[in-house]
Amino acid sequence: MAVTVETLEKLERKITLSLPVEVIQNEVSKRLTKLARTVKMDGFRPGKVPMNVVAQRYGYSVHYEVMNDKVGEAFSAAANEAKLRVAGQPRISEKEESPEGQMSFDAVFEVFPEVKLGDLGAAEIERLSSDVSDAAIDKTLDILRKQRRTFAQKAATEAAADGDRVTVNFEGKIDGEPFQGGKADDFQFLVGEGQMLKEFEDAVRGMKVGESRTFPLSFPADYHGKDVAGKQADFMVTLNKIEAAHLPEVNEALAKSLGIADATVEGLRSDIKKNLEREVKFRLQARNKAAVMDALIANAELDLPNASVQAEIGRMIEGARNDLKSRGIKDADKAPIPEEVVRPQAERRVRLGLVVAELVRANELQAKPEQIKAHVQELAASYEKPSEVERWYYSDMNRLAEVEGVVIENNVAEFVLAKAKVVDKAITFDELMAQQG
Repeated sequence: MAVTVETLEKLERKITLSLPVEVIQNEVSKRLTKLARTVKMDGFRPGKVPMNVVAQRYGYSVHYEVMNDKVGEAFSAAANEAKLRVAGQPRISEKEESPEGQMSFDAVFEVFPEVKLGDLGAAEIERLSSDVSDAAIDKTLDILRKQRRTFAQKAATEAAADGDRVTVNFEGKIDGEPFQGGKADDFQFLVGEGQMLKEFEDAVRGMKVGESRTFPLSFPADYHGKDVAGKQADFMVTLNKIEAAHLPEVNEALAKSLGIADATVEGLRSDIKKNLEREVKFRLQARNKAAVMDALIANAELDLPNASVQAEIGRMIEGARNDLKSRGIKDADKAPIPEEVVRPQAERRVRLGLVVAELVRANELQAKPEQIKAHVQELAASYEKPSEVERWYYSDMNRLAEVEGVVIENNVAEFVLAKAKVVDKAITFDELMAQQG
């Protein structure tokens, strides 16, 4: 088989393939003969259909199949012989002129690029650190207590205050007209927790049971109710009931109710600290990993294979439509998502994937089985039955592949941080928790 490789531009290549016509015809005959043994056709017993009838009915599709298979095999062999790393599928077209007894094809395709990694020692990367303070433990304890609070009715002489649960009737009008969602009876909410718009909370705060109050309320321009967003309404609210919140004491009973093995206050605080430290570790890893990846992209030179970018764009659009579908959006699978919207992110993902792959290959940063096991154990540790969670991960190759990907990224981050100019920066627990991701 004669193979010629031509560089068209950057990553695009062309291979000319030649196949003997006789090889094609022999394979077509072989497949038709095999098909004739089992094919069922009206008027003939199974296995007794004449060959010319089988060829007439199935000849075209079998010939198409054989051509696809043989050209595919020839392309793979030629690419292997030329030691080419092919990106995506080749575009194959038959040449108009071929030597006698031969069929010739042009296969146009892209190859993966050479990745030039810059001097990592010159890269400056900010590495964040954070600690779990007593204040963070106290704040988490307060959240746990609020989740377990009970309510008791307040005396008729007492007014509604922050933390109370109130039951109200209300009716709102815009330009004197009622609007959808603007009226409710025996509606409950907690004062001071942002469940209602500020003007509504301000009006109810300080009211007593049986009182009514009118007040203006301006809906924000970005309010979820599109019909009233940006408009002003007049409301009347009547207070039916006020219940004061009672938070459980921080004691052994609370620790026991939370399923803490060491059911003491010290055991409870220790358990909270351990869980917060795990969360801090994961968040810091994610933030520092993102800084490393930014530095890698900035320090690398490479051309992007369009086939890989297009494939990533397809995956991202499919993912976006699946997300819309999960939210109950009608016809989500047909939602128009322009390629140019996701192209920059797709290009970044492909670029980063190629750079990381080269770094992993060149420095043997693959995930080791013991690293994967340790990461799975860490993920499972916060659950009530860690061993079951570990089995859940190991029972699915896709889940395990995701863990492997994270471990590889961690290996890459550690490798790069060991070489780069690192600027350490300590941030508070609250700052870390406020950051996305």
